[in-house]
Amino acid sequence: MTRKTALFTDELTFWHHSGPHALILPAGGWVQVPNGSSLAESPESKRRLRNLIAVSGLERHLDIRTAPALTHEELRLVHPAAYLEKLKALSDAGQGSMGAGAPVGPGTYEIASLSAGLATAALEAVVLGQVDNAYALSRPPGHHCLPDQAMGFCFMANIPLAIETVKRRHKLGRVAVIDWDVHHGNGTQAVYEDRPDVLTISLHQEGCYPPGYSGEHDRGIGMGTGRNINIPLPAGSGHATYMRAMSQIVLRALDAFHPEVIIVACGFDANALDPLARMQLHSDSFREMTRMMIEAADRLCGGKLLLVHEGGYSEAYVPFCGLAVIEELTGHRTAVDDPLLPFITLQQPRSGTQKCHDARVNELTALFA
Repeated sequence: MTRKTALFTDELTFWHHSGPHALILPAGGWVQVPNGSSLAESPESKRRLRNLIAVSGLERHLDIRTAPALTHEELRLVHPAAYLEKLKALSDAGQGSMGAGAPVGPGTYEIASLSAGLATAALEAVVLGQVDNAYALSRPPGHHCLPDQAMGFCFMANIPLAIETVKRRHKLGRVAVIDWDVHHGNGTQAVYEDRPDVLTISLHQEGCYPPGYSGEHDRGIGMGTGRNINIPLPAGSGHATYMRAMSQIVLRALDAFHPEVIIVACGFDANALDPLARMQLHSDSFREMTRMMIEAADRLCGGKLLLVHEGGYSEAYVPFCGLAVIEELTGHRTAVDDPLLPFITLQQPRSGTQKCHDARVNELTALFA
């Protein structure tokens, strides 16, 4: 089935940079200065995805759009003025750090505002029925950003900003946010932990980032109790474990919540080649999870589905994972073959390890029942 899918993207988001780093470490001292900027959160994985969409011919099946940056007033829906002023000052100075793995470069404030604007316009297009579904190629990412603290390459909470802006502009009630980035979606959780109208679900590598965090007992607070679900999966989890967690926990939670729109924080860093995690997913894993979300959206909310780009730091492999997702959204398959799919498939957990992973998912399923 073909669908009308919008891709929200802007070249300016690929221009965000924050000085020379070696993966996650600032260059200098004992860390050798690299050739150019080599921060893990570089534009290359996203730009290569955009280029693969073009050369594969998939862009002919997409409604490609850009969007305006969010205004200061709209950013205030999630972030306090003092936080925004600090980020703007460092951005205008062209360098600095907001702490917790969030180095600032020239124009970071404006580009992060644009990144949030892409997610917002994409959600609005979906909610208003202008398109069947959408993908926001937002950068920098947002799911680690707390209202008053940047973290993990994230400066503005893209998805919460989109939700709150669209809620203010239009009638929008229950929203479900599924985060399959390999790192915990702590920022989104923090914004909505006391809210009954937004369901947040995070599948993530246990203890990876924030360091040591698992979170299965954090279920929300006050009116939001039960509206937050964390699914910490063991390092080395592969395709079968994720599919089990999606079917046994995520889909059941969505059916119980019955959202009006589903948003996916679409990180690709659970892929087997990512330098910042130790999971074993491949392009068909992301394709199948997207298919599950499409079917859930069709069943529950008239097909209203938005995916917002988050992490993913293997420059060579992220494009194949991203293309698989967007192919699934459009219902159109290109001639592109994932050259690493057979190799990664061979690396999936052995039967004994898989039984342990299955037992962990069963344990979590019982906890959330």
